[in-house]
Amino acid sequence: MQHGHRGSRPGCGRRLLSLQPTPNPRQSRSTAEAVPADDSGSIELSSTVPSKHEGEGFDGMASQRTASSAAPPQSSVLPPTEASHGDFPGAPPEGIPFTSSLHVVAPEEHVVWPVYRVLETDGRVRSGALVPDLDQAVVRRMYHTMVRLQAMDTIFYNAQRQGRISFYITCTGEEATHVGSAAALRPEDPVLAQYREGGVLMWRGFTLDQFADQCFSNRDDLGKGRQMPIHYGTAALHFQTISSPLATQIPHAVGAAYGIKLEDASKSAEDKRCVICFFGEGAASEGDFHAALNFAATLQAPVLFFCRNNGYAISTPVKEQFRGDGVVSRAPGYGMHALRVDGNDVLAVYHACQAAREVCVREGKPVLVEAMTYRVGHHSTSDDSTRYRSLSEIKQWHGQEDPLRRFRAWMEGKGWWSEEDEVQLRDEERMAVLRALERAEVKPKPGMEALFEDVYREKPWHLREQEAGLRDHVEKYPDVYKEGTGKGH
Repeated sequence: MQHGHRGSRPGCGRRLLSLQPTPNPRQSRSTAEAVPADDSGSIELSSTVPSKHEGEGFDGMASQRTASSAAPPQSSVLPPTEASHGDFPGAPPEGIPFTSSLHVVAPEEHVVWPVYRVLETDGRVRSGALVPDLDQAVVRRMYHTMVRLQAMDTIFYNAQRQGRISFYITCTGEEATHVGSAAALRPEDPVLAQYREGGVLMWRGFTLDQFADQCFSNRDDLGKGRQMPIHYGTAALHFQTISSPLATQIPHAVGAAYGIKLEDASKSAEDKRCVICFFGEGAASEGDFHAALNFAATLQAPVLFFCRNNGYAISTPVKEQFRGDGVVSRAPGYGMHALRVDGNDVLAVYHACQAAREVCVREGKPVLVEAMTYRVGHHSTSDDSTRYRSLSEIKQWHGQEDPLRRFRAWMEGKGWWSEEDEVQLRDEERMAVLRALERAEVKPKPGMEALFEDVYREKPWHLREQEAGLRDHVEKYPDVYKEGTGKGH
């Protein structure tokens, strides 16, 4: 494995991973061998962990090797009459090799998973990197979406600080993870998100008015005012409604993917769907994460697990969350394909998700993608991130590592963007967000009957009783519950 330079991200080493579909090295195996990349620019999805001891039996814990590489050192070669492999339950077809060498493997003996990158921070294409085949119109749309997301975050965040909405979460610093992944998917691929993936929904056509209506919980809110702000969802765009509890969407995604696998069984690979599930590295510490990945691997469900490793969960640095090599290193334990990508490089994220999706739909298998990024903003409007990290660290990532700055520099180098384009776009998006905010703010709230709808096809007796009781209460105190105030109607 070629070692790239180590980045400055808290608790992580950075190295390059390649991105092309991996041919099966042995026809007798159903998984692909992990081949750490050089700087050639190719990407290979892996279902095994890189090891410093390839081919040394138990000493290196290498999970895949050829017959010749599996032979132990000369001093411990077994006589022909002794078994070389064990046919244990769950073992691969060729069995598990025996060794006479006793060695307790330390975690540092495994090579750090590399990070796939296409663009350097100044917008230059990395030596040997393969640039995705995207035309100018798609590239400009990707950048446009990232700018719109940034404008919406800035204005909605300020609106919350002014008391106009009750809660908000920004995506600052993680825009490339949204747009790069969304652009690599098909519109019909179901999305199960956490709560920091507004850009995915924006890419699919969710309007600024729809974002604002949801945050103000007005009558045009698709959720009818029954959710916290930023808990978006729309069946029309195949985006499941966001839920606050961490990691609950991960096992749901596996069930959805298994259902899709059954429904699409007779379709060609070009017409098959996959499910994408977003979550942060903090959610990867929940029990639902482990159960879901194990189910996905054993059921061979076409689900793309996308982990946004932004460094801090809610307020806990990654070094205090876990001792292993991030989240991607867990995939081999489940027998799952995996790769790690620079989450601030939108072209790398696009390429990684494109390759991961191919595995999902063509092989019917899950893939774990870990995007290494950084949460520039506070966790939410209820958080003060300066209590657990320095301002200088935030400024460094907001400047040098800014995903929009990197993408724009590459576009300008190709003659696809200019300073005039930048000024015009940012002015237009700022005004568009402000107008959507103003429209949403004056709309009335949903009727109180919405509290009792959309759970049962036919309203049961106990809900009818509760609704009647609420109406009696409102009629008894008409001055408190005035129509249009949001207090009762």
